[in-house]
Amino acid sequence: MSADTDKNTARTVATTDHGKLDVQALVLLAVLLAAGFILNFTVGNAVSTMTGGFIQPEFIIADEPISALDVSIRAQVLNLLSHLQRKKGLTYLFIAHDLSVMRFICDRIAVIHKGQIVELSETELLFANPLHPYTQALLSAVPMPNPTYEKKKQPIAYDESVHDYSVDKPVWQEIEPGHFVLANQQERDRYMERLAACAIPERV
Repeated sequence: MSADTDKNTARTVATTDHGKLDVQALVLLAVLLAAGFILNFTVGNAVSTMTGGFIQPEFIIADEPISALDVSIRAQVLNLLSHLQRKKGLTYLFIAHDLSVMRFICDRIAVIHKGQIVELSETELLFANPLHPYTQALLSAVPMPNPTYEKKKQPIAYDESVHDYSVDKPVWQEIEPGHFVLANQQERDRYMERLAACAIPERV
């Protein structure tokens, strides 16, 4: 029997509803399973057990649940979490470095730099109008499924010296409804001007 066949057999035995794991099967066949596959079912088993048993969580912290996984396994884990989120009405605090992943599963995104939130917004609003320079730098590094665009793309390097906080200190500002950014008054005025320039005129 080939290694691939063995892996497929192990997957069949180990899988139950919603990715829930048969623990004994995993222990017996662990040598046949890839690390990413084990993580996929571990996440599914943990969430499914909590949501299907005596514990009924409303809020789950998912700290880097898909880091170091290949693309196919990442997609499986994300689809599983998204499915359970819709079915069980769960709220996730999803911590990750990849904003494209955050866009898939999050309603709102908080961008953190050195332990401090610098921007917070609804997901699509953040992608459409990133204001803080650090957010812009992160988004410029997100891969796009367009080879032509990728060749021409110029990633932005974040330079903290663009901020002059020697006198005018930054505070938490709501630049537009639901869109917050850490900025001083000068930066706030600049962000407001940028949003006004991007605004689409209303049709008469």
